Amino acid sequence: MKTIDQNIFKSYDIRGIVDTQLNTSIVFEIARAIGTETQLRQRKNIIVARDARLSSPELAKAAIEGLRSTGCDVTDIGEVPTPVLYFATNTLGIDSGIMITGSHNPANYNGIKMVLAGETLANQKIQALYTRIQNQDFLNGAGSYCEKPILDAYLNHIVEHIHLPRRLKVVIDCGNGVASVIAPQLFKALGCDVIELFCECDGRFPNHHPDPSVPKNLETLIETVLKNKADVGFAFDGDGDRLGVVTNQGEIIWPDRLMMLFAKDVLSRHPNAPIVYDVKCSKHLITWIKQHGGQATMAQTGHSLIKARMREIESPLAGEMSGHIFFQDRWFGSDDGVYSAARLLEILAQSSKSLSTICQALPNSTNTPEIKIAIPEEQKFSFIETFKRETTFFDAELITIDGLRVEYPNGWGLIRASNTTSHLILRFEADTVSALEKIQSIFKEQILKVNDQLSIPF
Repeated sequence: MKTIDQNIFKSYDIRGIVDTQLNTSIVFEIARAIGTETQLRQRKNIIVARDARLSSPELAKAAIEGLRSTGCDVTDIGEVPTPVLYFATNTLGIDSGIMITGSHNPANYNGIKMVLAGETLANQKIQALYTRIQNQDFLNGAGSYCEKPILDAYLNHIVEHIHLPRRLKVVIDCGNGVASVIAPQLFKALGCDVIELFCECDGRFPNHHPDPSVPKNLETLIETVLKNKADVGFAFDGDGDRLGVVTNQGEIIWPDRLMMLFAKDVLSRHPNAPIVYDVKCSKHLITWIKQHGGQATMAQTGHSLIKARMREIESPLAGEMSGHIFFQDRWFGSDDGVYSAARLLEILAQSSKSLSTICQALPNSTNTPEIKIAIPEEQKFSFIETFKRETTFFDAELITIDGLRVEYPNGWGLIRASNTTSHLILRFEADTVSALEKIQSIFKEQILKVNDQLSIPF
């Protein structure tokens, strides 16, 4: 067996560079560990799905062989978005599944997201897979294999539950990711006029990188919305579990502001419910949730960590600044960019106002998108620990549930280690531009005090 790089075992999935850190033999070994863990949870059946990356069919085949070698019976649902795998684990009577996906990483990456017995694996439970592989501690068996198409069931389920009182013109940008196999059909089935951008699966991502949290990746979407006088524009990431939104006026609506619309809607049916948001979200979201009768609950960033927190406190809604939106209200508690877009259309269609007008009524202040600072993979977590230990922030409240969020009366700043790339992630928000710049300058000084070799873009 080839030595496996432990760095691919991330906080909430497995991810690495194909042919360097991840190949068929490595995926086979990982699948043996997953298959063993599945059966130790008293499960024998498991679903396998894959995204549209060039390496995904081959890696999915290796995963299926690895799972079957432990005695697991595999149901293959083919090339679908990650949320469709989650849908399958909630509707097929099989609550375990794996997704072969590199999510929003560059085209030469791939990985595995895992749900075992209804739980999305995270942290130590992912590290335990590595330990099992190192010990070659596997069950042996000969599991069965079958294929089951599921896209029609997914589409029909949404169409049965989402009704739009008026016809909307929608631009969708799938970024050549796997959302291409369902998004155009779904929005047409909902009665929308649909304009498609890059809705052909192409694992090379030739038009732009499929990450809607980066403004540059939304430029064509914005142009197309304005040109066609569309009501809204949607962008999906590589595996379809994240959503980017552009208004009819071409404004980007960041997910924490989008969460305000969803929270108001959900809280109208679930008064006093806890709404979960990650550490990167606006302070206005916290106030908004409380004003609309909900309990604002901050959590660590990470789709599996958010899902665990939702389950723990029975939250009907959660969201991350990266664009993962999770509905337990009328859905399954999983992050689904396509379903979240349908829920936004429902809100928009019930109003006579444009999305731009609706969003203008939401509280806002000066803020930045995610800012990324490159740092060697092996240094990012130790940097954060040193930063928390050795820096000083006066007259501020410090929140340490995920990196360090420093809150001042007039704004806040955040620094944390990315769990998926070799970066530090920062975000800032303040009441005024001058206050924002002041907080950024304090952070810059403190960062350089810990490591003066880092290149800081502010």
